[in-house]
Amino acid sequence: MSNFWNIWVWVLTLGSLVGCFLLLRWCLTNFAGVEEGESMGHSFDGIEELNNPLPKWWSTFFLLTIVWAFGFIALYGLGGWSGLLGWKSSNQGILNLAESKAKTLEYLKADSGVLVQYDREVAAADAKYGPIFDAYAARSIEDLATDGEALKVGQRLFIQNCSQCHGSDARGTTGFPNLTDKDWLYGGTPEVIKETIMNGRIATGMMAWEGALGGDQGVKEVAAYVISLSGRSVDPELAKAGKGKFALCAGCHGSEGQGSLALGLPMGAPNLTDNTWLYGGSKRVIEESIRYGRAGVMPPWKDILGEEKVHLISAYVYSLSQD
Repeated sequence: MSNFWNIWVWVLTLGSLVGCFLLLRWCLTNFAGVEEGESMGHSFDGIEELNNPLPKWWSTFFLLTIVWAFGFIALYGLGGWSGLLGWKSSNQGILNLAESKAKTLEYLKADSGVLVQYDREVAAADAKYGPIFDAYAARSIEDLATDGEALKVGQRLFIQNCSQCHGSDARGTTGFPNLTDKDWLYGGTPEVIKETIMNGRIATGMMAWEGALGGDQGVKEVAAYVISLSGRSVDPELAKAGKGKFALCAGCHGSEGQGSLALGLPMGAPNLTDNTWLYGGSKRVIEESIRYGRAGVMPPWKDILGEEKVHLISAYVYSLSQD
């Protein structure tokens, strides 16, 4: 840490603590010129105002928190100072996740005394619950999808790790697919679901087509044709013109817009003939997708959760579309 940031941290921290103490002292000072507990000379609706001080328990605890803060700083340090205990973060100076994991293993193996409490708790949890996850991992996803207890575990793992994007009910939102229907970009078999979670997905990417389609008019024509594929009413002239230009899209979506899975290709190109839309199915949004393109990314989870936990999440996700 540079001298500037070291001074910055010290000034802000100590300034805040001293400021809190002075504020508390000011609030405890009687500026009213009236004895504590005596009337202030104001009354309304039979209620008289008294000059009561701050509650003793409250002001005492406030003061104790300030004292505790100074004691914590003295023991564990502040800024570039490591304190009387010489404490430092086990990840101090670490620049990436790989370095963090390597350093943690080094500390744990050497029993160096450097505090890595979280990692020790994780290791203890793995030792306790690892055999349970191993037992689940030895069973097929189809089997687990019918096991109520296994699905409860899978649901908890899903909520903790996947709900931020797909929602706690797994119904998704704009740009994040609904996992409870039978509409799949890459396939909905147990094996493919697990592969998706393990390794993530980087969409082939839909390029921006405005230039290739001849500008805004071409985008509107193709959008009209795409909308018509799902059975909605559109301007027939626009759709007719768009059908000819849709040939540029057939390489991914198929000549009938049925999507890459219908062609036997796990490219992530969606079926345009149903009424399921990842980014929205309004005329404006479809035109936006064609004009600017789309590119979705799902991160891999194998290094974060491990295959055993992914196996359980896969069973839970698979079960959602089987009802």
